[in-house]
Amino acid sequence: MVLDEIDKKLLALLQADSKKTTKAYAMSLNLSTTAVYERIRKLEREGVITDYVALVDKKKINRDFTILCQVRLSQHTKDNILRFERQVQQLNEVSECNHVSGDYDYMLTIHVSDMTAYREFMINKLTAIDQIGSTQSSFVINPVKKSTAIFI
Repeated sequence: MVLDEIDKKLLALLQADSKKTTKAYAMSLNLSTTAVYERIRKLEREGVITDYVALVDKKKINRDFTILCQVRLSQHTKDNILRFERQVQQLNEVSECNHVSGDYDYMLTIHVSDMTAYREFMINKLTAIDQIGSTQSSFVINPVKKSTAIFI
């Protein structure tokens, strides 16, 4: 889908605050409410907009200890890969799992309350996955940039 400048501006507005009314977006874009409504529906139909979510303050729910964990599989067979991917999807502490290139096979983003909680997670959940050969963890000291927006 080819996006025009109005679509791009609308997407930026929606990514900044998707709870505003269609009328508010229309006023920002100098368009009619109906025109904005139709653009939003088209972006949804075309799959450009995939979801609307509420972002949670990790501190307020005691999950502000963030870990980037690299995982190397013990064997690179199709069955091992698929089993690992199914199992890691069940771990609530893992917010992201990306299959990556390089020395490790996967990069996980994990959110827990503290180092003790991470140790419990590693011992009882992550290392219980048979396909894992090794891991390497890095702890986020201070997030410098964090955004859910994709700018066009």
